[in-house]
Amino acid sequence: MARADFRFSHSLRVRWAEVDKQDIVFNGHYLTYFDVGVTEYYRAIGKPYPDVIIAEGSDLYAKKAEIEYHVSAVYDDIIDVCVRVSRIGRSSFEFAIELYREDELLVSGALIYVNANPETRKSAPLPEALAGAFREFESTPPDERRVAR
Repeated sequence: MARADFRFSHSLRVRWAEVDKQDIVFNGHYLTYFDVGVTEYYRAIGKPYPDVIIAEGSDLYAKKAEIEYHVSAVYDDIIDVCVRVSRIGRSSFEFAIELYREDELLVSGALIYVNANPETRKSAPLPEALAGAFREFESTPPDERRVAR
């Protein structure tokens, strides 16, 4: 994916505690960066988590995380976490996420979430309030597959 494909990004600075003995960001911290980006994405579309999903009587559960490392970040780097919803299904959706230092791609990946009934934890249709906000926000429409993942 190209950086221009992302309508949303959030900047953060690498903290000392996130760097390992090799003087690079410890690999596990990148998923935390993904999570920060997703949280800010929800705010940007006017649907802060968890408020929007709880109001619908639902909850979101992480189903899958993918991450590919290209170049390491180091202490004090400013990183842009670029986030977009790339796929919307019946009960699930996927975030495509890329981390950049200026124009250099550091990490790419995806997070898949499934909407579920919070009491039974069984898959349930994605609330239209959320799916509609994704569609409205994205300049390139998400792939709309009506299959649950």
